[in-house]
Amino acid sequence: MDTMFDFLATRSPVIAQTDATTGTSTAQPTGAPGTPTGSQPSGGGSQFVFLALMVGMIAFMFLTSRSTKKREARKREELYAGLAKNNRVLTVGGVIGTIMSVRDNEVVLKVDETTNTKMTFIKSAIQRTINDGDVVSDD
Repeated sequence: MDTMFDFLATRSPVIAQTDATTGTSTAQPTGAPGTPTGSQPSGGGSQFVFLALMVGMIAFMFLTSRSTKKREARKREELYAGLAKNNRVLTVGGVIGTIMSVRDNEVVLKVDETTNTKMTFIKSAIQRTINDGDVVSDD
């Protein structure tokens, strides 16, 4: 049972061409095997551009994050190297104290002047140093 849609699906479009010298008209189906189909856009160029952009973005993100990590590590090492007795510091837990002693990887803080309470922290728990005029706030 042929319907109109089956007929359209089985036929390929026909291109009519007229020869300028003889005036005769010829019709050729497009897409037939062995015949040129004209200029069809290829998707390869746009895929290459997309791939190049993605590689560029990933490289940019990698280089940017790498330099940021280096800068933060350098700043952290400078902080740890500058820890000295009688410096006031803030820990990552929010404890404010005065450094009593600094050992290899530990810092002893005096956290209460009236009861002479001391606590031992590892150096990586020190968030920043506090100067006399500094106001402690969440950064």
